[in-house]
Amino acid sequence: MKSDIEIINQIDTYLRGELSDTDLFDFENKRREDPAFDLKVVEHSNLVSHLSEYSGALKLKSDMNIIHETLDIHAIRNQVAPDAPIYVRLWKKYRINTAIAATVALIAVSGTLLSTGFFSKSISTNVSLLRREINSIKKSQNDLIKNIKPIKGPANPGSFGGTGFALSSNGYLVTNYHVIKDADSLYVQNSEGEAFKAKMIYIDPAYDLAVLQIVDPAFEGLAALPYTFKKSASDVGEDVFTIGFPRDDQVYGKGYVSSKNGYAGDTVAYQVSIPVNPGNSGGPLLDNRGNVIGIINGKQTQVDGAAFAIKSTYILKSIDAIPQDSLDEKLVLSKRNSLSGLSRKDQFKKLEPFIYMVKVY
Repeated sequence: MKSDIEIINQIDTYLRGELSDTDLFDFENKRREDPAFDLKVVEHSNLVSHLSEYSGALKLKSDMNIIHETLDIHAIRNQVAPDAPIYVRLWKKYRINTAIAATVALIAVSGTLLSTGFFSKSISTNVSLLRREINSIKKSQNDLIKNIKPIKGPANPGSFGGTGFALSSNGYLVTNYHVIKDADSLYVQNSEGEAFKAKMIYIDPAYDLAVLQIVDPAFEGLAALPYTFKKSASDVGEDVFTIGFPRDDQVYGKGYVSSKNGYAGDTVAYQVSIPVNPGNSGGPLLDNRGNVIGIINGKQTQVDGAAFAIKSTYILKSIDAIPQDSLDEKLVLSKRNSLSGLSRKDQFKKLEPFIYMVKVY
């Protein structure tokens, strides 16, 4: 078993392109088979990149200061002739130094903005991911009065939260990757207020998906799932609904599919006209018949009611990609839908036990 330092050294060697062909093959194979190892490689690569950019920004700032020190402001003032405007005299005499200083300053500022992720934030400002900060949510006195039943699990409410829903009756769940990213530990809480320890089984950052498993001894399993996963595309105008945890109890929202593609033509997602808020990430998107057609993961900030949901076909692809040796038990999806034909009220009641609040610590 390699130590953390040995693993980091191996990753550094890989990033520098210094691995032999055999070691490179083994390394890439391990990344494909071990999601946790792959995540370490991605995170370390990002760290190295940010450190390099930051170092470059510091050097450029130092160069700019050196150039600035070569400018003698008093000499400039004394040598200015009275027969020309000051900006003309300064430009003629110091235009080269000024141009260099301005260029260096521009590069330094750009490097600093890159190192802080400013440009990536600007690109994504139109789309808001829907993980919520749990610690910022304060319970009302009524909530505290109602909280008579003790909740199993940690007393600390956690740092971030979202929604997840069952894939099988033996404790496998799906949520968004951005909900559980950087988690030290995970708990999921059902509609009865019972919290259970969970662990990450598989992540697919490209599709913003994560599969979890409840590993708490107190978990006794679920009844047969009442929903199935739709494999074909849904139509624009089709009525849909979702259930999630934008607060500490389940919230129902209804709407319709407004586009077969997500933001900026993203074919991985649907655009849906439905009210969602931070905490809805990871909630199921279902059609009238109770088929899961997607998973909520974001909304457009500048358009009211424009939300996005990763299509169910990509959930199925992620499940198929899970290495079998990483599963303690078989993950078998339900092939029977018992929601079709029920009123929405009865559909909600049947869905409640299968939808969880995901808490990140």
